[in-house]
Amino acid sequence: MTTTTAPVLDADGLARSFGSLTAVDGVTFQIRPGETYGLLGPNGAGKTTTISMIAGLLRPDAGSVTVAGVPLGDRPIEAKRHIGLVPQDLAIYPELSARDNLTYFGRLQGLSGSRLRERVGAVLETVGLTDRAKGASKKFSGGMKRRLNIGIGLLHEPRLLILDEPTVGVDPQSRHAILESVEALSTEGMAVLYTTHYMEEAERLCDRIGIIDAGSLQAEGTRDELVDLIGGTDTVTLAGTGDLEAAERALADLAAVEQVHRDRGALRLAVKGAPRAISGIVNATAGAGMTLSDVEISRPDLEAVFLHLTGKALRD
Repeated sequence: MTTTTAPVLDADGLARSFGSLTAVDGVTFQIRPGETYGLLGPNGAGKTTTISMIAGLLRPDAGSVTVAGVPLGDRPIEAKRHIGLVPQDLAIYPELSARDNLTYFGRLQGLSGSRLRERVGAVLETVGLTDRAKGASKKFSGGMKRRLNIGIGLLHEPRLLILDEPTVGVDPQSRHAILESVEALSTEGMAVLYTTHYMEEAERLCDRIGIIDAGSLQAEGTRDELVDLIGGTDTVTLAGTGDLEAAERALADLAAVEQVHRDRGALRLAVKGAPRAISGIVNATAGAGMTLSDVEISRPDLEAVFLHLTGKALRD
Protein backbone atom coordinates (compact mmCIF):
# COMPACT_ATOMS: atom_id res chain seq x y z
CA MET A 1 0.00 0.00 0.00
CA THR A 2 1.56 3.33 -1.03
CA THR A 3 0.41 6.90 -1.12
CA THR A 4 1.45 10.17 -2.72
CA THR A 5 1.80 12.03 0.60
CA ALA A 6 5.09 13.31 2.02
CA PRO A 7 7.66 10.64 2.90
CA VAL A 8 7.95 9.41 6.48
CA LEU A 9 11.65 8.73 5.89
CA ASP A 10 13.90 10.80 3.66
CA ALA A 11 17.49 9.53 3.64
CA ASP A 12 19.56 11.83 1.45
CA GLY A 13 23.16 11.22 0.39
CA LEU A 14 24.17 9.23 3.47
CA ALA A 15 27.89 8.51 3.72
CA ARG A 16 30.08 7.02 6.42
CA SER A 17 33.68 5.88 6.53
CA PHE A 18 35.71 4.01 9.13
CA GLY A 19 39.31 4.98 8.59
CA SER A 20 40.16 4.16 4.99
CA LEU A 21 37.06 1.98 4.58
CA THR A 22 34.03 3.62 2.96
CA ALA A 23 31.10 1.71 4.42
CA VAL A 24 28.30 3.81 2.92
CA ASP A 25 28.69 6.13 -0.04
CA GLY A 26 25.83 8.46 -0.99
CA VAL A 27 22.78 6.32 -0.18
CA THR A 28 19.47 8.05 -0.94
CA PHE A 29 15.93 6.69 -0.64
CA GLN A 30 12.50 7.54 0.76
CA ILE A 31 9.68 5.61 2.41
CA ARG A 32 6.09 6.86 2.36
CA PRO A 33 3.21 6.12 4.75
CA GLY A 34 1.91 2.59 4.40
CA GLU A 35 4.93 1.49 2.39
CA THR A 36 7.26 -1.39 3.23
CA TYR A 37 10.73 -0.78 1.82
CA GLY A 38 13.18 -3.68 1.66
CA LEU A 39 16.87 -2.89 2.00
CA LEU A 40 18.73 -5.92 0.66
CA GLY A 41 22.43 -6.55 0.35
CA PRO A 42 25.10 -9.20 0.90
CA ASN A 43 27.10 -9.25 4.13
CA GLY A 44 29.37 -6.22 4.37
CA ALA A 45 27.33 -4.23 1.85
CA GLY A 46 26.59 -1.32 4.20
CA LYS A 47 23.07 -2.23 5.40
CA THR A 48 23.85 -2.14 9.12
CA THR A 49 25.72 1.16 8.87
CA THR A 50 22.86 2.68 6.86
CA ILE A 51 20.26 1.52 9.38
CA SER A 52 22.38 2.81 12.27
CA MET A 53 22.51 6.27 10.69
CA ILE A 54 18.76 6.30 10.00
CA ALA A 55 18.02 5.24 13.60
CA GLY A 56 20.29 7.93 15.00
CA LEU A 57 22.78 5.46 16.47
CA LEU A 58 25.59 6.60 14.20
CA ARG A 59 26.33 10.08 12.89
CA PRO A 60 26.83 10.26 9.11
CA ASP A 61 29.93 11.90 7.65
CA ALA A 62 27.69 13.42 5.00
CA GLY A 63 24.02 13.47 4.08
CA SER A 64 20.89 13.80 6.16
CA VAL A 65 17.98 11.86 7.63
CA THR A 66 14.50 13.35 8.03
CA VAL A 67 11.78 11.38 9.85
CA ALA A 68 8.15 12.55 9.70
CA GLY A 69 9.38 15.97 8.60
CA VAL A 70 11.85 16.30 11.50
CA PRO A 71 15.61 16.53 10.66
CA LEU A 72 17.42 13.92 12.72
CA GLY A 73 20.65 15.91 12.79
CA ASP A 74 19.05 19.10 14.09
CA ARG A 75 16.39 17.68 16.44
CA PRO A 76 17.46 14.10 17.25
CA ILE A 77 15.22 13.53 20.28
CA GLU A 78 12.10 14.72 18.49
CA ALA A 79 12.94 12.72 15.36
CA LYS A 80 13.65 9.54 17.32
CA ARG A 81 10.19 9.69 18.89
CA HIS A 82 8.87 8.77 15.45
CA ILE A 83 11.17 5.73 15.08
CA GLY A 84 10.64 2.19 16.32
CA LEU A 85 13.82 0.11 16.06
CA VAL A 86 13.67 -3.69 16.25
CA PRO A 87 17.29 -4.92 16.22
CA GLN A 88 18.42 -8.31 15.00
CA ASP A 89 19.74 -9.12 18.48
CA LEU A 90 16.98 -9.63 21.02
CA ALA A 91 16.47 -6.69 23.40
CA ILE A 92 14.22 -8.15 26.09
CA TYR A 93 14.57 -9.04 29.78
CA PRO A 94 14.20 -12.85 30.00
CA GLU A 95 13.21 -12.88 33.69
CA LEU A 96 10.26 -10.56 33.00
CA SER A 97 6.94 -11.58 31.49
CA ALA A 98 5.85 -10.28 28.11
CA ARG A 99 3.50 -7.81 29.81
CA ASP A 100 6.20 -6.61 32.22
CA ASN A 101 8.72 -6.23 29.39
CA LEU A 102 6.28 -4.10 27.44
CA THR A 103 5.33 -2.08 30.52
CA TYR A 104 8.97 -1.37 31.33
CA PHE A 105 9.89 -0.27 27.81
CA GLY A 106 6.66 1.68 27.51
CA ARG A 107 7.62 3.74 30.54
CA LEU A 108 11.02 4.40 29.01
CA GLN A 109 9.17 5.74 25.96
CA GLY A 110 7.15 8.12 28.13
CA LEU A 111 3.90 6.16 28.39
CA SER A 112 2.04 5.85 31.69
CA GLY A 113 -1.33 5.14 33.28
CA SER A 114 -4.29 4.05 31.20
CA ARG A 115 -2.51 4.92 27.96
CA LEU A 116 0.34 2.54 28.81
CA ARG A 117 -2.07 -0.26 29.73
CA GLU A 118 -4.00 0.30 26.53
CA ARG A 119 -0.88 0.15 24.37
CA VAL A 120 0.48 -2.96 26.13
CA GLY A 121 -2.80 -4.77 25.56
CA ALA A 122 -2.98 -3.70 21.92
CA VAL A 123 0.61 -4.74 21.22
CA LEU A 124 0.16 -8.13 22.87
CA GLU A 125 -2.78 -8.67 20.53
CA THR A 126 -0.84 -7.49 17.48
CA VAL A 127 2.09 -9.85 18.07
CA GLY A 128 -0.11 -12.77 19.19
CA LEU A 129 1.10 -13.04 22.79
CA THR A 130 -2.05 -12.18 24.73
CA ASP A 131 -2.44 -15.72 26.04
CA ARG A 132 1.22 -15.82 27.15
CA ALA A 133 1.37 -12.31 28.64
CA LYS A 134 2.13 -13.44 32.22
CA GLY A 135 4.77 -16.11 31.60
CA ALA A 136 8.51 -15.39 31.95
CA SER A 137 9.87 -14.62 28.51
CA LYS A 138 12.91 -16.86 29.10
CA LYS A 139 10.55 -19.80 28.58
CA PHE A 140 9.38 -18.50 25.20
CA SER A 141 10.33 -20.10 21.92
CA GLY A 142 12.69 -18.18 19.66
CA GLY A 143 9.76 -17.03 17.54
CA MET A 144 7.81 -15.76 20.53
CA LYS A 145 10.84 -13.79 21.71
CA ARG A 146 11.14 -12.26 18.25
CA ARG A 147 7.48 -11.25 18.33
CA LEU A 148 7.95 -9.65 21.76
CA ASN A 149 10.98 -7.81 20.38
CA ILE A 150 8.80 -6.40 17.60
CA GLY A 151 6.09 -5.47 20.11
CA ILE A 152 8.53 -3.32 22.08
CA GLY A 153 9.28 -1.35 18.91
CA LEU A 154 5.56 -0.78 18.33
CA LEU A 155 4.57 0.48 21.78
CA HIS A 156 4.87 4.20 21.14
CA GLU A 157 3.15 3.95 17.73
CA PRO A 158 6.12 5.06 15.63
CA ARG A 159 5.68 6.54 12.18
CA LEU A 160 8.71 4.55 10.97
CA LEU A 161 9.39 0.96 12.08
CA ILE A 162 12.85 -0.46 11.35
CA LEU A 163 12.94 -4.26 11.29
CA ASP A 164 16.43 -5.71 11.01
CA GLU A 165 16.12 -9.38 10.00
CA PRO A 166 13.20 -10.07 12.37
CA THR A 167 12.73 -13.72 11.38
CA VAL A 168 16.27 -15.00 11.90
CA GLY A 169 16.30 -18.37 13.63
CA VAL A 170 12.54 -18.74 14.13
CA ASP A 171 10.27 -21.69 13.41
CA PRO A 172 8.00 -21.60 10.32
CA GLN A 173 4.83 -20.94 12.35
CA SER A 174 6.33 -17.94 14.15
CA ARG A 175 7.85 -16.68 10.94
CA HIS A 176 4.43 -16.72 9.29
CA ALA A 177 2.95 -14.87 12.28
CA ILE A 178 5.67 -12.21 12.09
CA LEU A 179 5.13 -11.68 8.37
CA GLU A 180 1.38 -11.37 8.89
CA SER A 181 2.00 -8.74 11.57
CA VAL A 182 4.24 -6.73 9.26
CA GLU A 183 1.64 -6.87 6.49
CA ALA A 184 -1.00 -5.57 8.90
CA LEU A 185 1.22 -2.67 9.99
CA SER A 186 1.64 -1.40 6.45
CA THR A 187 -2.12 -1.45 5.87
CA GLU A 188 -2.47 0.75 8.97
CA GLY A 189 -0.27 3.42 7.38
CA MET A 190 3.04 2.75 9.13
CA ALA A 191 6.22 3.11 7.08
CA VAL A 192 8.43 0.02 7.44
CA LEU A 193 12.12 -0.37 6.65
CA TYR A 194 12.77 -4.11 6.36
CA THR A 195 16.00 -6.06 5.98
CA THR A 196 16.14 -9.80 5.44
CA HIS A 197 18.27 -12.63 4.09
CA TYR A 198 15.17 -14.40 2.80
CA MET A 199 14.25 -13.29 -0.70
CA GLU A 200 10.76 -14.77 -0.44
CA GLU A 201 10.06 -12.36 2.45
CA ALA A 202 11.07 -9.41 0.30
CA GLU A 203 8.88 -10.71 -2.52
CA ARG A 204 5.90 -11.05 -0.16
CA LEU A 205 6.19 -7.90 1.94
CA CYS A 206 7.99 -5.12 0.15
CA ASP A 207 6.34 -2.49 -2.05
CA ARG A 208 9.76 -1.27 -3.15
CA ILE A 209 13.25 -2.68 -2.74
CA GLY A 210 16.68 -1.09 -2.64
CA ILE A 211 19.69 -3.28 -3.39
CA ILE A 212 22.86 -2.07 -1.69
CA ASP A 213 26.37 -3.34 -2.38
CA ALA A 214 29.83 -1.94 -1.67
CA GLY A 215 28.19 0.91 0.23
CA SER A 216 26.12 2.20 -2.68
CA LEU A 217 22.51 1.74 -3.70
CA GLN A 218 22.84 -0.24 -6.93
CA ALA A 219 19.15 -0.12 -7.85
CA GLU A 220 15.72 0.42 -6.36
CA GLY A 221 12.13 0.02 -7.43
CA THR A 222 9.20 -2.33 -7.36
CA ARG A 223 9.75 -6.00 -8.01
CA ASP A 224 8.73 -5.64 -11.66
CA GLU A 225 10.88 -2.55 -12.16
CA LEU A 226 13.93 -4.36 -10.81
CA VAL A 227 13.28 -7.43 -12.95
CA ASP A 228 13.01 -5.20 -16.01
CA LEU A 229 16.48 -3.79 -15.26
CA ILE A 230 18.20 -7.05 -16.14
CA GLY A 231 16.25 -7.48 -19.34
CA GLY A 232 15.12 -10.97 -18.53
CA THR A 233 12.52 -12.69 -20.65
CA ASP A 234 9.27 -14.00 -19.23
CA THR A 235 7.84 -17.42 -19.97
CA VAL A 236 4.21 -17.52 -21.11
CA THR A 237 2.46 -20.89 -21.30
CA LEU A 238 -0.75 -21.09 -23.34
CA ALA A 239 -2.95 -24.16 -23.01
CA GLY A 240 -5.94 -24.73 -25.25
CA THR A 241 -7.46 -26.37 -28.28
CA GLY A 242 -7.88 -25.56 -31.94
CA ASP A 243 -5.28 -24.67 -34.55
CA LEU A 244 -2.10 -24.51 -32.45
CA GLU A 245 0.11 -24.57 -35.54
CA ALA A 246 -1.51 -21.42 -36.91
CA ALA A 247 -1.33 -19.80 -33.48
CA GLU A 248 2.37 -20.64 -33.29
CA ARG A 249 3.02 -18.85 -36.60
CA ALA A 250 0.92 -15.84 -35.58
CA LEU A 251 2.69 -15.49 -32.25
CA ALA A 252 6.13 -15.72 -33.84
CA ASP A 253 5.32 -12.53 -35.76
CA LEU A 254 4.73 -10.48 -32.60
CA ALA A 255 7.57 -8.09 -31.71
CA ALA A 256 7.52 -8.98 -27.99
CA VAL A 257 7.72 -12.73 -28.62
CA GLU A 258 11.29 -13.96 -28.93
CA GLN A 259 10.58 -17.68 -29.21
CA VAL A 260 7.62 -20.04 -29.53
CA HIS A 261 7.70 -23.76 -28.75
CA ARG A 262 4.77 -26.17 -29.22
CA ASP A 263 4.58 -29.02 -26.73
CA ARG A 264 1.68 -31.47 -26.02
CA GLY A 265 -1.27 -29.20 -26.63
CA ALA A 266 0.38 -26.09 -25.25
CA LEU A 267 2.51 -23.22 -26.54
CA ARG A 268 5.46 -21.92 -24.54
CA LEU A 269 6.68 -18.44 -25.37
CA ALA A 270 9.77 -16.44 -24.41
CA VAL A 271 8.43 -12.88 -24.11
CA LYS A 272 9.88 -9.49 -23.30
CA GLY A 273 7.58 -7.70 -20.86
CA ALA A 274 4.83 -10.31 -20.75
CA PRO A 275 2.36 -8.32 -18.60
CA ARG A 276 2.33 -5.58 -21.22
CA ALA A 277 2.26 -7.98 -24.18
CA ILE A 278 -0.30 -10.48 -22.94
CA SER A 279 -3.36 -8.82 -24.49
CA GLY A 280 -1.73 -8.91 -27.94
CA ILE A 281 -0.76 -12.54 -27.41
CA VAL A 282 -4.31 -13.54 -26.47
CA ASN A 283 -5.75 -11.68 -29.46
CA ALA A 284 -3.26 -13.31 -31.84
CA THR A 285 -4.10 -16.82 -30.65
CA ALA A 286 -7.84 -16.18 -30.96
CA GLY A 287 -7.38 -14.75 -34.45
CA ALA A 288 -5.44 -17.85 -35.48
CA GLY A 289 -8.18 -20.21 -34.32
CA MET A 290 -6.87 -21.32 -30.92
CA THR A 291 -9.24 -21.39 -27.93
CA LEU A 292 -7.38 -20.77 -24.69
CA SER A 293 -8.16 -22.72 -21.52
CA ASP A 294 -5.27 -21.43 -19.41
CA VAL A 295 -2.61 -18.70 -19.49
CA GLU A 296 0.39 -18.74 -17.15
CA ILE A 297 3.15 -16.13 -16.86
CA SER A 298 6.45 -16.91 -15.12
CA ARG A 299 8.76 -13.93 -14.54
CA PRO A 300 12.44 -13.79 -13.53
CA ASP A 301 12.65 -13.43 -9.75
CA LEU A 302 14.40 -11.01 -7.41
CA GLU A 303 17.12 -13.55 -6.69
CA ALA A 304 18.20 -13.32 -10.33
CA VAL A 305 18.25 -9.51 -10.11
CA PHE A 306 20.24 -9.57 -6.88
CA LEU A 307 22.78 -11.99 -8.32
CA HIS A 308 23.11 -9.88 -11.45
CA LEU A 309 23.73 -6.65 -9.51
CA THR A 310 25.97 -7.94 -6.71
CA GLY A 311 27.49 -11.14 -8.03
CA LYS A 312 26.34 -12.91 -4.86
CA ALA A 313 23.29 -14.72 -3.56
CA LEU A 314 21.39 -12.90 -0.83
CA ARG A 315 22.32 -15.45 1.84
CA ASP A 316 26.05 -15.49 1.02
